[in-house]
Amino acid sequence: MRGTRWLLLVAIAAILTGVGATYRAKIKAIRASAPTSPQPLPNDLRSSSAGWDWSETDANNHLRVEIHAEGVREQKDSSRVDLDRVRIKTHNKNGLTYDLVECAAASFFKSENRLYSDGEVHITLDIPEQGQPKHQLVTVKSSGVTFDTTSQHVDTDRAAEFTFENGDGAATGASYNSLTHELVLKGDVRIDRKAAGPKGKAMRIEGASLAYHESTAEVWLKPWGRLTRGDTVVEGEQVVVHLEDRPADDGETGKHKRIIRMVEASNAHGTGKQPHRNLQYSAKQLWVNYTGDGIVEKITGQDQAHLLSTSETASTEVAADHVDLNFDPDVDGVLTHVGATGHGVVTSKPLPAPNRQMPESHVLRSENFEMKMREGGRDIENVVTHGPGTIEFLPNAPLQHRRTLDGDNLVIAYGAQNRLDSFRATNVKTRTEPTEEERKKNRVASITASREMTARFDPRSSRMASMEQTGDFTYEEGDRNARAAKATMDSEKNTILLDTGARVWDATGSTAADRIHLDQSNGNFTADGNVQSSRLPDKDKKKNSEMLSGDDPLQAQARKMVSTNRNRTVHYEGAVSMRQGANQITADTIDLDREKHTLVADGKVVTRLWDEKSKPPILTVTNAQHLVYTEPDRQAVYTGGTSLTRANMRVKSESLRAFLAEAGGDSRLEKAFADGAVEIVQTAKPTVRTGTGGHAEYYTEDQRIVLNGGRPKMVEMNNGRLKDSTEGEELTYFANDDRLLVNGSLKQPAGSILQRKK
Repeated sequence: MRGTRWLLLVAIAAILTGVGATYRAKIKAIRASAPTSPQPLPNDLRSSSAGWDWSETDANNHLRVEIHAEGVREQKDSSRVDLDRVRIKTHNKNGLTYDLVECAAASFFKSENRLYSDGEVHITLDIPEQGQPKHQLVTVKSSGVTFDTTSQHVDTDRAAEFTFENGDGAATGASYNSLTHELVLKGDVRIDRKAAGPKGKAMRIEGASLAYHESTAEVWLKPWGRLTRGDTVVEGEQVVVHLEDRPADDGETGKHKRIIRMVEASNAHGTGKQPHRNLQYSAKQLWVNYTGDGIVEKITGQDQAHLLSTSETASTEVAADHVDLNFDPDVDGVLTHVGATGHGVVTSKPLPAPNRQMPESHVLRSENFEMKMREGGRDIENVVTHGPGTIEFLPNAPLQHRRTLDGDNLVIAYGAQNRLDSFRATNVKTRTEPTEEERKKNRVASITASREMTARFDPRSSRMASMEQTGDFTYEEGDRNARAAKATMDSEKNTILLDTGARVWDATGSTAADRIHLDQSNGNFTADGNVQSSRLPDKDKKKNSEMLSGDDPLQAQARKMVSTNRNRTVHYEGAVSMRQGANQITADTIDLDREKHTLVADGKVVTRLWDEKSKPPILTVTNAQHLVYTEPDRQAVYTGGTSLTRANMRVKSESLRAFLAEAGGDSRLEKAFADGAVEIVQTAKPTVRTGTGGHAEYYTEDQRIVLNGGRPKMVEMNNGRLKDSTEGEELTYFANDDRLLVNGSLKQPAGSILQRKK
């Protein structure tokens, strides 16, 4: 009860409890012991006396109550007794202190067992029996006070003021029961408490009404209450203040002080201000825990819990079914940790700042997460989810992408000024939406998945700088797909590096390699190491521009492959082998341009083309250093020293132009023109025919060979011996029927036509 005596009229209950019970007995004693008859009383008085004193002791003969009144009047025909200039001392059981009540007048109504003072009442508590007080004493001032001597209930409807060592207060109307030790301040409650300790701050308690229950050490503020402590305010409905006894600071044995340990409220909200940061919170149910110094150490919100933290650079909003806010117990108002469970959402929005690009906003969703603050409580250090979570990156600038990441056990680390630093998670799936500019280019959303992911962010803008995904990585963008053991994304360059077992594919084909570097902005990619690619032929054979045209997919192998222009332009290098069905091209490098309809091969070029119309099929093998194939005229130009081998014939020259079948057909050779040091060798054992000249033409339809340029010559050897030799301006040889046509010139007449039997 000591801890409550700063409250209105507590002492009245202790002081006046015995007054009503003993007053009537004392009056009877006075009447019985009166020595002489007094002067006649006025007609309205039954009795009167002056300088009246009365005292009472307990069972141990210790003085309990002393009453002094300078005047006592008992009304005739009434049960009322009036007391003037009253001083009442109630001695406490410890024998060290007493309480003093003073009032100018009081009336006692015997029949009602009620004592009433209409005027001002002054109460002073815990006055030392000897010596001077060591601290400020508790004083109470009010008027219109009623005390029921039977129930020991004290009540007033008037204003009351009180002071105590740790502050003061006021209220309109109060009541106290000395038996139950319950105090009620009826309205307009205001209590100002000084700082509870050297680290604390003063607190103001306000409410529509206040009820103090000593047995449970609780203070109820109904229907609303508010606690203001510096720049921190907690307000709500049905507020309950839980008190706790702590050892007194002065070290006296047995001394305790009653502190506020916790405050709970319904439909509550609160605010807190710190340099460079503001805090707002609310919940259907709210609990606030305090240290012994009166510093907030924890705030718990249940049911629609909400937190908003605003700094100079960002606002962070937390919403969940349950939220715990933990504060530094040594530094007032500094938030250190936030925990949330049940439908948790963290929204972080950057605030405009001069000379700074607006970074993306972030929204995290999880059933269970924790947020740790940096030293000083102004910025976030990290956010960790315990289980699945989703984070959205919302653009605040045209070039920023909207991204969504789903995963387990998310860990988000922040740098200075609440800017994202890094991110990691397991069992991750991401979705990246195209920008408005990219949508105009028919870009669609890209989706990735992997077992683990780590992301790094630009410390200047919080924009994602790089992302690494490992373990069964997959990528999807429209009909374009990719997979690898590991993938690394460079956000600045908008590229993905696929590493180990990499593969990309779309509706037209696929590419596999040790590593594939994919440009997300345009679909270009570079494949390195054991490259294998496959491309389906164009469904419209008339549009098929491949040199190795056919119904089978175009297969390619190389050490490196570069695909640009949505795979319309492809470069292969390093032991390149390109195959379609039975047809094949090998070279050091091969370049395909499907828009210009060209194929260019360099370095040790070898083409192997099958004439499927022939029965049996005939293979044409051509070797050269350089090859250029153009689709419009179906012409393959070999240069750098060429060699063409077909059936039992071989053609050598410095360059060779081969004309393939029309588009939509197979890759059979229709004709070939050779230039420069041409040598044609036909073998039909035991005969070997060799033709030479500056230019040669070969037509597959009728097996016709035309030699001209310089002085063409045809030599026939049989079993290694010269059988015939023919020269002319132009030699035409028909291999299918073994005919040779020799044309002369003006300087040299034409030769003869020879018919040779086989």
